[in-house]
Amino acid sequence: MRVDLQVIADMIEPRSRVLDIGCGDGALLDYLGQFKQVDGRGIELSQAGVNAGVAHGLSVIQGDADTDLKDYPSDAFDYAILSQTLQATRDPRQVLQELVRIGRRAIVSFPNFGCWKVRVHLFRFGRMPVTAALPEKWYNTPNIHLCTILDFVELCDAIGIRIERGMVFTKASAGRPIRSKRIANLVGEQGLFVLQRR
Repeated sequence: MRVDLQVIADMIEPRSRVLDIGCGDGALLDYLGQFKQVDGRGIELSQAGVNAGVAHGLSVIQGDADTDLKDYPSDAFDYAILSQTLQATRDPRQVLQELVRIGRRAIVSFPNFGCWKVRVHLFRFGRMPVTAALPEKWYNTPNIHLCTILDFVELCDAIGIRIERGMVFTKASAGRPIRSKRIANLVGEQGLFVLQRR
């Protein structure tokens, strides 16, 4: 399992109700079911991901975060998870508002476009970087709304979402608490945040 998914799994309380949006093959849901006895559901855009999740006995449906979250009732889940998917949504603002509406807590992770490695690459080469967190070329990436950690924090403030906890990931560290947003924005390859409605 990816490092950020393991950190997310460690945050989830046993026997919780979990919705994993953009769940891929369902690796996180499978882990949570086995080790935390969660009541887990998944939404995945790709048919291959849905098929893989269902083949493992998971409750995964095909759906789109931009259009299908509105169909879930408020407070239907203890946790709504959106891992490495926010940047691929058409309306990140609306998706975040839906996450904190349907989950008592939302957990969101995304690649940080403000990381020093990205900045140096753009400065040196003048081209969009390809990194571990952003592995595709600009012309075939599913990422349409790249942001920095500072951008994300500013959006949460603007739409009334409370950040309960923030972490950054680098190659050298598997999740460090954010003490300074500016430093996190500079060094973090990925950001991970636990959110709640205000």
